[in-house]
Amino acid sequence: MEDLKKTIETIMARDRTVGASEDPFRDDVCPHCSGRGFVVGPDDVAVRCSCMDIQHIKNQMKSARLSRELAKCRLDDFDFSYYRDKSEKKRPDQEKGSPKEGEHVLNARKAWQAARDFVDGVVKDPHHIGLMYSGQAGSGKTYLAAAIANELIRLDKSVLFVVVPDLLDEMRATFDRKDVSEFDLLDMAKTVPILVFDDLGAHNYTDWTVNRIYSILNYRVNEQLPLIVTTNLHHGDIACHLGERTSSRLLQMCRSFKLSTPQDIRWQQYTAREKK
Repeated sequence: MEDLKKTIETIMARDRTVGASEDPFRDDVCPHCSGRGFVVGPDDVAVRCSCMDIQHIKNQMKSARLSRELAKCRLDDFDFSYYRDKSEKKRPDQEKGSPKEGEHVLNARKAWQAARDFVDGVVKDPHHIGLMYSGQAGSGKTYLAAAIANELIRLDKSVLFVVVPDLLDEMRATFDRKDVSEFDLLDMAKTVPILVFDDLGAHNYTDWTVNRIYSILNYRVNEQLPLIVTTNLHHGDIACHLGERTSSRLLQMCRSFKLSTPQDIRWQQYTAREKK
């Protein structure tokens, strides 16, 4: 376990060195074992190479369904500057966490701390209470959820990251397939130790999709399995779109945090990129 911890620290240090543009799914040949998976240790005994632990983490990322972009998200790289109102000049007495720092930043700090607390908590207790992040598009909800998933994967936890509309589309597509069934997908989302439910938004939900979502949540709440949710809906809107049963389950399963920004983060990133 200590060796795995050192390997994880090495990976994270390397990620910080190579920068966020580096592909976490790349398949470099290990310079130590040349891809064999073992090295010759003391007394000429073959021992497992640390690259095998790195490959294990890569495989977990793929199993978690994290895209290449989301696999780069890190809690340590969360940028609070996106939440500062650029029209307000920072005063000398405006310390970190001060009420004078601005509502957007304060909300972001609470949401980030909740993410850090969740990672620490679920390591100690596999039935730790979940999180729900709400806010408009481009407020950092998905980044935080993906960062949590990445932190847990590096701690050897089983995570599944699903985009709700995509999962529902996959379930519908199984009607014409023989290799996988709707119930396989449902069971996967129900039973995975940690589930991230991204983009539970204002979609065109039918009775069929509402029942499938409720089935997943109801199973997980009964088994006390942690859930991370991102949504652009307020709690009352969730009840309107998905019913009182679902909104009630979410309140039971999750602590709720709202993220807001003076301007869409993706627009801020676009503007900064085009100025270069």
